[in-house]
Parts: sequence; structure tokens; C-alpha cells
Amino acid sequence: MIVSVCSLAKRSGLCTVQRAMLAVVFRSAVTKYKGLWLPSQTVARAMSSSGGATPPYTTLAISRPTESITHVELHRPEKRNAMNSAFWSEMVTCFNELSEDPECRAVVVSGAGKLFTAGIDLMDMMNNVLQPEGDDTARISWGLKKKIRKFQETFSVIEKCPKPVVVAIHGACVGAGVDMITACDIRLCTQDAWFQVKEVDIGLAADVGTLQRLPKVIGSQSLVNELALTARKMYADEAKSSGLVSRVFADKEAMMAGALEIAGEIAGRSPVAVQGTKINLIYARNHSVADGLDYIATWNMSMLQTEDLMKSAQAALEKKSPKTKTYSKL
Repeated sequence: MIVSVCSLAKRSGLCTVQRAMLAVVFRSAVTKYKGLWLPSQTVARAMSSSGGATPPYTTLAISRPTESITHVELHRPEKRNAMNSAFWSEMVTCFNELSEDPECRAVVVSGAGKLFTAGIDLMDMMNNVLQPEGDDTARISWGLKKKIRKFQETFSVIEKCPKPVVVAIHGACVGAGVDMITACDIRLCTQDAWFQVKEVDIGLAADVGTLQRLPKVIGSQSLVNELALTARKMYADEAKSSGLVSRVFADKEAMMAGALEIAGEIAGRSPVAVQGTKINLIYARNHSVADGLDYIATWNMSMLQTEDLMKSAQAALEKKSPKTKTYSKL
């Protein structure tokens, strides 16, 4: 790109010194804003073909397509990204770290291979759930409750992460996959995607988030009841019309480019504003309007005292995008 700019400068009749100065300015702009530029299809293709899980993780591949966006990829393609016992703990570790990482301003989640996820790895989880330990019913029940709460935290940690999470779904999203995506902030899918609340087909009620979050995501209790009680598949068009996803893409490559574009828009804005917005949206969802208004008033009495406000206002007055401003890490 720098070469093409220099060539253009040469054709325009600029002298050697002027061309050199232009090149220096352009290189400086690249260095300053490269983390905020919208990723290309090339970057999206690279993200969709990672080489394997990222140590110390065994089920996740972590990458940084730009300086401020983290890509978390479910990476057990040979097992259809089924969620084994390692996955449930690794997700908690990963998102706790991202929550505290000042470099990360937005997260994209996707699945490797032919589909997003087949849900729980039943064979791997059988010993954990179907063979509980304890001397009597009370102690067995107490132990099971602790395990279920641990599994719930795997997806609640996504919701608790102050960095917005964009999830990109292709192919099947089954069982615990639905629990997972309902904890994310923005949901995208491909035209061939389908969703299934599978738990009733394997003899249990969904217990890690779907029954609690899906009604608030879709807004139709009747549709939620139908999906949860019949385990029927919901395809992309219905997912879009019902509000489960906000966009549908032709294929995975286009979807990943779209996910990165949205993440780039988020990452380019004030982290104080973005993270405060996510936290208050979730609070408002779970409380009355009056409680939500009181919470945001208390929140902003301190958060309005930030330099980000003046920088963003200056960009607006200059009729520029807030992405042209540099915001301090948070």
C-alpha cells in the first residue's frame, strides 16, 4: 500500500523531498491506526484456517487479527467442537483474562471446521454427571449442584466480560451451543446455520443458560417454549426474523469479515463508553426501568469524568469518526 501511495505521489509531480515526507506521514498513520482498521477478507480467511489450539489451551485457538480485537475459536474440529471437560474450564480462564486485558476491546467467537458446535461431548462428560459421588442423596445432590454451577459459569463469564463479544455461527449450533451464544452480545450466522435446543431429547432440562437467556433474546415466549419443548431445528431465516441473530451471511468467509468489521467499529470507540454501555444494557435487561435509570446515573457520575468524552465530542464537531481519535487503554 505504501508503494502505491509513493507511486501516486511521483505521478502527481511532487519533488523527491515531498514524496519522502508523504511516505513518512503515511507510515506513521499506518502505525497509529492499524489496530482500528477494518480487517480484510484475507484476514478473515486466515482466521478461519488456524493451525490448532493455542497452548496452554487444548480446546481453544486464540489470535489477534488486530491490536484491539481478540479471536476465540472453538477448536476441536475432529469432534465437531463438542464441549469436553477441558473446554468448560478453559473458557472461564480465557474470558477472565480477556476481561482484564487492556489491549483487548472486542472479542469475536467462532468455531473451527464444518460447524460451530455439536454441544456437550456426552462421552467425555458421562463420568462427571452420570456417576456423581456422595454417601447419600443429600450429598450427591449437593455435589451435582456445584458441578452445574461450575458449568453455568463457563457461559456466564462471557456475559460478565465487559468487552463486547460478537459470535459467528456456521453450520450446526446444538444444545450447549445455544446456551453459549445467548450469553454473547451480537450474534451472526451463515445461511446454512441451524440451531437446536437439544436437551429434552437427551432427557434433561437445559441448565446452563438457554432457558434463562433465550426468552429475553427472542422476546416470544411461545416460540421459546416450542423450541425448548420439541427440540426442533431453527434455521437461519427464522433465527433472523425472530431476533436470535442480527445478520445472515452467504458463507463463513463473508460472515467472519462481517464479524471483524463490527468488532472493529466497537474497538475504535471509547472503551469507557463501550464497556459502560454493555454493563448497563445487561443490568437494564435484568431490572426495572427505574432501577436501570438509577444505576446509569450512579455509573455516569464518575464515568463522565473522562478525557474520552472530550475526544469523542471533538471528533463529532470535526465531522469525523471517533475511530480517528486515540483512546487510552482501560
